[in-house]
Amino acid sequence: MAFWLFKSEPATWSWADQVAKGAAGEPWDGVRNYQARNNMRAMVLGDRGFFYHSVKEKAVVGIVEVCALSHPDPKTEDPRWDCVDIRAVAPLLRPVTLDEIKVQPGLEDMVLIRNSRLSVQPVTEAEWRIVCDMGGVGPAAGG
Repeated sequence: MAFWLFKSEPATWSWADQVAKGAAGEPWDGVRNYQARNNMRAMVLGDRGFFYHSVKEKAVVGIVEVCALSHPDPKTEDPRWDCVDIRAVAPLLRPVTLDEIKVQPGLEDMVLIRNSRLSVQPVTEAEWRIVCDMGGVGPAAGG
C-alpha cells in the first residue's frame, strides 16, 4: 500500500463534501498538473491518503482511500488528464496543521513542505505514521 495527500480548497470541495459521497466515493477530478496526474496513475486500489484543506485552514483533516483506478477525467475531453476516485475512511480526531507539520521531527522532507502547490503528492510510510499519530488516529486507523 502506498500513501498520498490530496489537497482541496474547502470552499470548492471539503471533507464534509467527501464524506457525503459515502462508500461510492467521488472522482478527484480537475487536476491539471502532470506530476499530480502521474501520481494518480501510480495509485492502486486501497491506497490511503490524507485529505488536506488548503488556503486558510491548511490542515490534514481526514483519511481517504482510492476506490477506483486512474481513468479519464470526466471534466474534460482532453485525453491527457486522468483522475482516481476516492472515498472517505475516517476523520482525524484532531486536524494537523501545516505549521505543526513544518516543525515536527521526521517531517522535514515531506513533499507538502517542499512543494506545497502540488495537489496530489506522495507521503512516505514514516510520514504517514507521524501525521496519523499527531491527528489522534494512529497508523492502524489510517491503513
